[in-house]
Amino acid sequence: MTRTQNGPLTGVKVVELGNFIAAPTAGRVLADFGADVVKVERPRTGDELRTWRLHGGDVSLLFRTMARNKRSVTLDLRSPQGQQVARRLVAHADIVLENFRPGTLERWNLGPDEIRRANPDAVLVRISGFGQTGPHRDRPGFGGVAEAFGGLRHLTGYPGMPPVRTGVSLADSVAGLYAVIGALLGLLRRRAGDGGDTVDVALYEAVYSLMESSVPDYDAFGVTRQATGATIPGVVPSNTYRCADGRYVVVGGNNNAIFDRLMRLVGRDDLADDPDLADNVGRVRRADEIDRAIDDWTRQRPSRDVLAALADASVPSGPIHDIPAILADEHFAARGMHERHRVRIEGDQTREVTFPGVVPKLSENPGRTRWLGPELGEHTDEVLAELGYTTADADALRAEGVI
Repeated sequence: MTRTQNGPLTGVKVVELGNFIAAPTAGRVLADFGADVVKVERPRTGDELRTWRLHGGDVSLLFRTMARNKRSVTLDLRSPQGQQVARRLVAHADIVLENFRPGTLERWNLGPDEIRRANPDAVLVRISGFGQTGPHRDRPGFGGVAEAFGGLRHLTGYPGMPPVRTGVSLADSVAGLYAVIGALLGLLRRRAGDGGDTVDVALYEAVYSLMESSVPDYDAFGVTRQATGATIPGVVPSNTYRCADGRYVVVGGNNNAIFDRLMRLVGRDDLADDPDLADNVGRVRRADEIDRAIDDWTRQRPSRDVLAALADASVPSGPIHDIPAILADEHFAARGMHERHRVRIEGDQTREVTFPGVVPKLSENPGRTRWLGPELGEHTDEVLAELGYTTADADALRAEGVI
């Protein structure tokens, strides 16, 4: 598993046994910064993400994004031969990622005990719906279920309306980021000479970690947060306002000094000078009055003028971008958040397509996209050769359907 790369994680070897979003998100971030990530996929069908959100062609651009900078190896982990190959991969790995249902790796003879025997220093990162322990560990749990179970879905939408979700895989993505943190912490432990570690990331806990003070607020004061639409409870003003052209802008004026500037901008010096509104506690009690004052002002002006005036007054604000607006926004381009890559769309057809850039930005050793998500099994022979398998060995494994 060696390949010339650049980035702060160059030399770190990762085996990604997961599929869908969570573990692949972690693998993508590690790969973006130089880690050699070998993605293990089922022979013939591969990761189901290859056909998610497919808008034509035979491989989704979601997969091309999530699997960028990774090498694809096909391997039937249900077969003894496939398990043997996997253990040889693990023996050379620094990090092993997986997001199968608890017990799956153990059934495949690839559980923590087997991984430790193959490589005592490997960091095993396990992602699942409800974690590896507890009464619900065996329940299947996708991201939407985790958003509901972890409390987030209760806060989405408007009062009296059915809960809604965001149009992205939020729980899986956040869990993937926690998995990266856990993996890097495991590498630090190993560097200190303490051996490998096992990281247990639950999707619902990743969501629960975003719930701020909801639990202590309830336990101390009996307050159960509810859906509040475009506002955030206890912070005023922070809302979405309609402009004369029908567009909406987000305005955050909840800092004391910013509130003063905002009220004077919208022509409400009386509210700026009102001592009862000098801090957030007082503003929360009169939230509707403050929102009406801002709304009266924005509805008389097109969004472009509203945003320009707010920027001049140093009031945090922004438009609600759709994707065409993002692609047209000069700030995204200036920050390198748009990358153009030639990608195979269908059959032999290729074209230049815009993909999202790498996050976070490092000044001295930044991450980069070296290649997009690979074809299924594109690197199988290459990786097997690195593990010591001959061409004849690979042909035999292929003939038996193991790769």
